Amino acid sequence: MDQANRLRDIVKSREHQTVHEPVTSRVIAVTSGKGGVGKTNLTLNLAIGLRKLDKRVVIIDADLGLSNIEVLSGVIPRFNFGDVVNSKMKLESALTDGPLGLKFLSGGAGLTALANLSEKQISVVINNFGALDEISDIILIDTGAGISKNVLSFVKASNETILVVTPEPTSIADAYAIIKSLKRASLQTPVLKIVVNMVNNYSEGLDIFEKLNRVSEQFLGISLENAGVIPFDYCVPRAVKRQEPLTLCFPRAESTKSIENICLKLLNMEPKYRHNACGIAIFMNRLVNNLRA
Repeated sequence: MDQANRLRDIVKSREHQTVHEPVTSRVIAVTSGKGGVGKTNLTLNLAIGLRKLDKRVVIIDADLGLSNIEVLSGVIPRFNFGDVVNSKMKLESALTDGPLGLKFLSGGAGLTALANLSEKQISVVINNFGALDEISDIILIDTGAGISKNVLSFVKASNETILVVTPEPTSIADAYAIIKSLKRASLQTPVLKIVVNMVNNYSEGLDIFEKLNRVSEQFLGISLENAGVIPFDYCVPRAVKRQEPLTLCFPRAESTKSIENICLKLLNMEPKYRHNACGIAIFMNRLVNNLRA
């Protein structure tokens, strides 16, 4: 069965499901141990892939000071998170419309300013963010790279995290450093899904995942999940130069197919995590506590 048929089948099967559950978004952080591994590019194209599967998606750009979501999508936002806090703007009004109807919030340094707000201000902001649960099924948090307090604060606040790694030894070592830091910093480590990007072939990506998982299980007691492998593809830099999302610019590229498979995996995993979906209000509350710690 080809990729297009699989996409249609999964959408069709979910259209016939009746779910009686509280309305909460599935919040997934996307992070990496180092920059330059394709984290933001993956975040944007995952959002587009999930939109193709009829999911309502919001991206929160938490890569502080580097608003690359807007650069990669070729869309300039009028507002950011700072406008929500400073002018008491409704969060829905600060969202920017992206490709295929996805929405994103340009965050910038305003997100870390949460730590300095009063309790009353925090309450208003969290309630404001709660509206996202009504308009989104999945919220992707594009964090910064590395193991700074800010990055770890976002990751610890989410129940699920996609950790992007490449075959470079430094990327693998830095990815392990993030896992180790999370283990030290939190009693409950979020579910960590590994995406191995820019590989020569699938076998190389699977080998990297298995080695990282083996070391993580042996020394940290943490089992990782294989979310997928993406091949190195010259279509990626070509799409970046055009300021168009890869999956729309080159829909038949091998990297596009791999990202669509990751989207399918995420949705197939959804029933497993649905009972544990924290929703954006709980995520924001955790984030504030992490930033203040």
